[in-house]
This record gives sequence, structure tokens and C-alpha cells, in this order.
Amino acid sequence: MAKQVSHKLKIAGWVAIGAVAGALTTVQLQAVARGTLAPLPLEELQQLAAVFGMVKTDYVEPVDEKKLINEAITGMVASLDPHSQYFDKKSFKEFREGTSGRFVGVGIEITMEDGLVKVVSPIEDSPAFRAGLKTNDLITKIDDTNVKGLSINDAVKLMRGEPRTKVLLTIFRKDEDRTFPVTITREEIKTQSVKSRVVEPGYAWVRVSQFQERTIEDFARKVEDLYKAEPNLKGLVLDLRNDPGGLLDAAVALSAAFLPENVTVVSTNGQLEDSKFIYKAVPQHYLRRGGNDPIKRLTENTKGALKRVPLVVIVNEGSASASEIVAGALQDHKRATILGSQTFGKGSVQTVRPLGPDTGLKLTTARYYTPMGTSIQGKGIVPDVLVDETLEGNVFAALRTREADLQNSLTNGKDPKAAATPMTDAARAAEQARSEEREVARKRLEEEARKNPGQRLVPEFGTEKDFQLVQALNQLKGRPVMVSKSQTVRTEEKKEN
Repeated sequence: MAKQVSHKLKIAGWVAIGAVAGALTTVQLQAVARGTLAPLPLEELQQLAAVFGMVKTDYVEPVDEKKLINEAITGMVASLDPHSQYFDKKSFKEFREGTSGRFVGVGIEITMEDGLVKVVSPIEDSPAFRAGLKTNDLITKIDDTNVKGLSINDAVKLMRGEPRTKVLLTIFRKDEDRTFPVTITREEIKTQSVKSRVVEPGYAWVRVSQFQERTIEDFARKVEDLYKAEPNLKGLVLDLRNDPGGLLDAAVALSAAFLPENVTVVSTNGQLEDSKFIYKAVPQHYLRRGGNDPIKRLTENTKGALKRVPLVVIVNEGSASASEIVAGALQDHKRATILGSQTFGKGSVQTVRPLGPDTGLKLTTARYYTPMGTSIQGKGIVPDVLVDETLEGNVFAALRTREADLQNSLTNGKDPKAAATPMTDAARAAEQARSEEREVARKRLEEEARKNPGQRLVPEFGTEKDFQLVQALNQLKGRPVMVSKSQTVRTEEKKEN
């Protein structure tokens, strides 16, 4: 039974990972913690101190005082909403690596296949790239540890380390039917969050997989290369599928690349005065440190073509937060046609503040609103054209987690009493129907995985088999688009707590 459950979770996780990551990411960064403290409730603090003292003296075995306090802080923050988080030393380091797009390792994008680590692609100019690792290589051992049985996170931890240290990977290359060792020296890796290519004469595809510190520079460089290869682009597809979000200023900058100067991109509103802000398509609203402006350079180098080229944006249930900001801005200003599936529905912004040299707090400080003043919290962006992920339909979309599925998720802020509103019979029926839909999708995915072990069940984004990309190109060319016959628009869902 345990094995069967593990198999089910592995399959569901494969489908849902983009959306789950999206639940955690759209942030703005602040360099210093706030200097003022609110008045503290004395009676409740005395109770907390009393409980701490009893646990310390009366518990069956000695307890770690620091661990107790850390767990108390973690629980307090986690009870607020799914996106607020206390960072201890380890998690703060991992978070900063994620938003910076830099880490120390070997430089490969990986997945799991039959219990082994599979190389999706080596990152260009990384140690793994220079060592000759190829797409579809299988890693069977990391140093002296067999990969079989490890989780993907455990494998990643083993391959990461300190700069200039070595790791020995044992590689099985299927197409050559051989196993061989490769010793790789770890170094700082700069991840690529932007991919692009000319898909056919006159039409190009740009994919943004996450909004990191380097994303806008990478985007500008990739688009400049596209225009060098294809100076007279007739249409562009911006792919934000499974983009879990990232940095707020990067979302504003990407939107500004396509929009007229000084129009509203997104507004935020919260309890603090500095959380009430209207972000516009101007450099001072997306350049955190000043300096060079990649968007200005891109506009000049393409002679403003990017602000005029016909544009289709592809989104799905895994498009969250910062990617929803971009889609919402381009949709409200009628700059692009949004195509695909209704997005994740994360309409809140988190601010990260350090608490010391190596701990921090990620706290939900505002809701965000599209230029038309719409909150997408719990609902998401509804595409202009609903298109399934494959010709057979949105076969596994029901397995993806959405904002409305998360415990303690915020309401959209229109009705302060909404969180206490009981579910209606219709809402309960809809929730039951969704549960049944998830179970049908899970069984189908499990069966497909058995029939086609190790094969992708949904075509890779950006390939000729990418159904939604083909439909996006049809939209740009004015050809018929195969619109979904099964997708329905969902509203913000209220759940009993």
C-alpha cells in the first residue's frame, strides 16, 4: 500500500509542481527590517512564557529552547496564509538562491525517471556542459551514493556544495549503452529563466519560466537575438505556462517592454502606507538599484518593434503571481491576446525582511490589482481564448493545485466578511465534482505512465508537438483556433475553515 501511495504522489507531484511552486514566489525585497514595533498584548505573552516554561521543565525529555522558539515563530506566521513564511538559516539561504538565479553546483536541469536522476538539459557554459553531459543522460551515483531511492531534492543537495569542490557523477547514456564516471568541479551557476527561438519564418517564441534578478537582462538579450535573426517579426508568442512567479519588479519590467510608457502595470494595497502603490511602465518602478535599463536598450535596439508586434501570451493553471501580473496588464491594456487555461489565482504580494544576518520573514503585505482594478485572488486571469493543453483536452489539469485549494488562502478583499461565509450547497457540490475529476485524472495519468514508462505525457513546451503553441500561432496568423469545448470559467471560491 505504501508503495502504491508513493507512486500516486510521485505522479501527482509531477503534474502539480509548477503550480505549487507558484504559491510561494511573488515578492518584493526590502534591505532592512522595520524599526517600529506594535504594542504587545501582555496577558497573552505571559501565557506564552508560562507554556514555554512548562514545556522546558515538565516535558518527558529535555527540549532545545531555540528549536521551541523557532517552531513557535514558524507556526505563528504559517497560520496567516499559505505564502507568509519564517526563514531559518537554511531556508533563507535557499530562498535567496532561488530569487537571485545563482547557486553553487554542477549546472544541470534535472527530473526523475525510474528512480534515477535524468538530465533535462545542461545549463550553457556550466561545469556539466563543459564536461559533456547531454540531455537524457541518467545519473546513477553521486560520489558513493546510489541515486536509486533518493528524492530529487536529496539528489540536488548532494550535487550542490562549496565552490571549487569536486563531485563524481556516474552516468548511464542510453543511446550509447554505456556507463562512465565524470568528475565535475562545482562553481557558481547562473540559471537561465528565459528561452527563445524562431519557430518559423516571421514568428518567434519566448518562454519565461520564473522572474528572477537576471530575468529581464536575459529576456532583453534573447529578444535582441531574435530580431537579429528575424528582423521583420510578424508575431510573437510569450509563454508563461507553469511560471510560478518571482520578483515583482521583474514582472513590471517585462510588462513595460510591451506597453506604452507610463501606463499602469499593477497596483498594490495593504495595511502599511508603503504597500499602497501604483506601478507604471517607467524605469524608476522596476530598476531596484538604478544602473543600466535592459528594457530601454531593448526598445532602442529593436526600434520600438516590440511595443507593436502582434502578441499572444500562453498561460495555464501553473501560471502564478508575477506571471499573472504580466498577463493581467497586457490583457487590460489590450496589448495581447491571452490564450490557454485560467491561471493559478495568487493575487497577493509578499515582502521579505531580514531579521538578522541569516534569518528573515516573508510576509503577505498587500493584494495586487490589474490596471482595471481587478483582484485575481482565488480566481486568476481568464484567457481571452480558452485552449486545452493537448488535442485530447486538459487531461491532467485537474491534478494541479490552485490558490483556492490552499488552506487559509486570502479572499479577494472585496468583502471583509467573506472568509467567514459558509459554503453554499452549490459550492459543496462543485468541490465534490472537482474531487471526483481529480480522481479520474489521477487514474488516467497512472495508467498512461504504466503504458509509456519514462515518456512525457504532455509535449515539451516550444516544440512542434506543443498544441497550445500551434494554436497561438494560428491566432497570430488569423487562422481558426481549436477552442476548448470542456473548460469553464471558475469564480473565486470560498471555503469553510
